[in-house]
Amino acid sequence: MSLSGNLKTVSFSDILQLLSTGKKTGVLEVNTSARQKEVAFKNGNIIYASSLNTTEDLLGNMLLRKGKLSKDQLERAITLHKQTGRQLGTTLVDMNLFEKDEIAECLKFQIEEIVYNLFSWQEGNFVFHEGTSPKNAPFLVELTTMSIVMEGTRRIDEWLEIQKVLPPDEMMLSVAASPKTNSDEVRLTMEEFRVLSMINGKRTLPEMIQASPFGEFVTCRAVYKLILGNLIEVTGEREESSEEKEDEEEAVLSLIFYLFSNAFYRIRTTVEDLLGENNTRFSNFASQYRSGILSYFPGVDPGSELMPSQEKFLSAVRSIPTHIRVHVLLSGLTSMLTEQLEYVFMILGEGPFRSTLNGVKREISEPLAKKRDLVKKYGIENDYYRSLKRAEKVVNMVRGE
Repeated sequence: MSLSGNLKTVSFSDILQLLSTGKKTGVLEVNTSARQKEVAFKNGNIIYASSLNTTEDLLGNMLLRKGKLSKDQLERAITLHKQTGRQLGTTLVDMNLFEKDEIAECLKFQIEEIVYNLFSWQEGNFVFHEGTSPKNAPFLVELTTMSIVMEGTRRIDEWLEIQKVLPPDEMMLSVAASPKTNSDEVRLTMEEFRVLSMINGKRTLPEMIQASPFGEFVTCRAVYKLILGNLIEVTGEREESSEEKEDEEEAVLSLIFYLFSNAFYRIRTTVEDLLGENNTRFSNFASQYRSGILSYFPGVDPGSELMPSQEKFLSAVRSIPTHIRVHVLLSGLTSMLTEQLEYVFMILGEGPFRSTLNGVKREISEPLAKKRDLVKKYGIENDYYRSLKRAEKVVNMVRGE
């Protein structure tokens, strides 16, 4: 089976579904210029996953954060692992520090986090090596791939809600001095209790994620629920370093340019994949947007030479009066996004529409994580997500729902 391409045109969830339904055995390699991950399959189920050059650090740091290993023990294990060439997990078992099933459980969690992280990747080359076995895999698990797809898709949707509540990265969190709860009894999950115990009024959210044993998503979800429960609060901003502050307006305009360029590219490539590049229906429809600011979002590959330069885009946007600049830009782009999604439904039907919609939803996950404060301050996420809801509403009305 020959399977290769880029995540810009084929979503990670679609790849997993294809490998699952085909009951394939082999290794899926996904990489960018800075990152590489591999996911191994047996008869369509996931049995292993790794991040290049970081797997050992992930396992060791995970055990350290969970309090199951001391720094001295980890250092001795890493030294022995390098001397013998045996995997770190195997070395820890050999040192009688862990039972094999304990390491296997930690590796299962690690594998799941690596795979779930791939759902947020908006680009990256992938290739499936059929019949290949994972290298240096001391423990294999068996995860039902379709269950992973369902959970990964759910996390993307839940992540959008979580990000609305999380504080900016530079803000410190503390336990609320006078919690305002609706009852005398407070119920917390184990993850929420552990995260609550880590909050000391001095840590920011990124520092919480770094110290947490649960991974980014579960930690952020716990913080989200603790904030909604009025159990924790923002106490103040971490003092800025001496580095020059980023120009906020340029940062938010660049973020909008990145976000919508990728969204329109995903829509166009989905249509072309199904209708063929020579079919002009969609290009004729999209030609109405080739004027003014909207002409800077032609739907081409954001990494290609055909893409208008960000510098020219910024120059054009600055011709709009300052006090309405972002509003005018977002208003035009969100309307264009809604209309293009509705057109996908009109010419291709509900299945391709849903697939495209999910792909466009994923486009916001990375900008949210990197520029959470700007996204919240300028309402970018709300406007973006509202445009998707409008498209869904139209489709549901046509279907009589």
